[in-house]
Amino acid sequence: MKTLRIANGRIIDPSQGIDRVDDLWIVDDCLAGIGGSLYPHADQVIDASGMIVCPGLIDMHVHLREPGREEDETIASGTAAAVAGGVTSVACMPNTEPPIDSQAAAEFVRMQAHRAGHANVFPVGTISKNREGKELAELAGLVEGGAVAFTDDGSPVMNSELMRRALEYARMLGKTILSHAEDLELTRGGHMNEGLVSLSLGLRGMPAAAEEIMVFREIALAAMTGGRMHILHVSTAGSVDLIRQAKRRGIQVTGEACPHHFLLTDESLRSFDSNFKMSPPLRTQADVEAILDGLADGTLDVLATDHAPHAPEKKMRELDQTPNGIIGLETFLPTCIRGLIETGRLTWPQMIAKMTINPARILGIDRGTLQPGRPADVTIIDPSASWIIDPARFYSKSRNCPFAGWKVRGRAHLVIVGGRIKYEDGRLA
Repeated sequence: MKTLRIANGRIIDPSQGIDRVDDLWIVDDCLAGIGGSLYPHADQVIDASGMIVCPGLIDMHVHLREPGREEDETIASGTAAAVAGGVTSVACMPNTEPPIDSQAAAEFVRMQAHRAGHANVFPVGTISKNREGKELAELAGLVEGGAVAFTDDGSPVMNSELMRRALEYARMLGKTILSHAEDLELTRGGHMNEGLVSLSLGLRGMPAAAEEIMVFREIALAAMTGGRMHILHVSTAGSVDLIRQAKRRGIQVTGEACPHHFLLTDESLRSFDSNFKMSPPLRTQADVEAILDGLADGTLDVLATDHAPHAPEKKMRELDQTPNGIIGLETFLPTCIRGLIETGRLTWPQMIAKMTINPARILGIDRGTLQPGRPADVTIIDPSASWIIDPARFYSKSRNCPFAGWKVRGRAHLVIVGGRIKYEDGRLA
């Protein structure tokens, strides 16, 4: 038996309502409890004075690209980036080549993650075969392979009947549907938010209504079926309001926000920098304020990155030719601190809940808590660390980061996964 004592840290565990300076104990690969004198001896002691000790962060919206697009990212490089950002568990999206639409595909992801040995990886299976939106994938087989939820992320499910059946089957399996809410007929050919900025730049826009129409449909289908619906990367004020109203009606709908959607606006595209091009696109300041309000009042349950790596040569093309998406794992903590803690929008326990126990509950995974007996996934945060974001130093294979050059505060100091130190003071263990 090996005991590890994390001493003198500010322990924040929203799952238990804990926020106090104390010691956390780990025995082998399990959490053992909180308290200064639980064991007479520790084989290893980590001094966490001045640090925040919390459950390992969970990012439930990550693109790892493998299999098929290893030039952008691999499971090994993506999970290395995760632990460097303080993230101990990721849910990886299935828009790979081939997609994660079978039991074997889900098992492959888990096997590669085990080989890499960094963060936990929970595969998300497709809703439809080959992500074509025509026929349901083998959802039960995907669950057997380790899938924790279902989505066609990167592509919306345009067929409402198919989405209804997906919700019904997912409900029987005890899983959640994750929706990429976008009406493709309204966004086809668009490169940014439709508004005054797109008009002045002469770029075809993607209207907010394209998202809101689909959010309304997803809520209606969730109400009809009793299924669990999670709205990915919420970007508009209208979507926030629809989710808020649905929650008041008791519908099982949750929502997530990404740092870029509450830190940046479509004004950034005036630079024609492709690192500000994503889907859903950056919106207006009014949308930013609505997302911040939604996070503060609990309408939006989760913080996630939508980590979407693209090899540098792909993002160096003309704006209308470059793919959508940005990386976010290694900037997750400081950007959330900047947008939510430093502005007073959320307290530390509120923010950590949206990065730990809330995504764990939506995905139904045994993580996001410091309760004794649970897997020992722990993130130790240095809230006072000041640094400048430099994508050239990232563990991710890609560099498409919109926050390059930002001076930020706060980062992961030490990361433990399954009782083992995986990252410490700027280096992979």
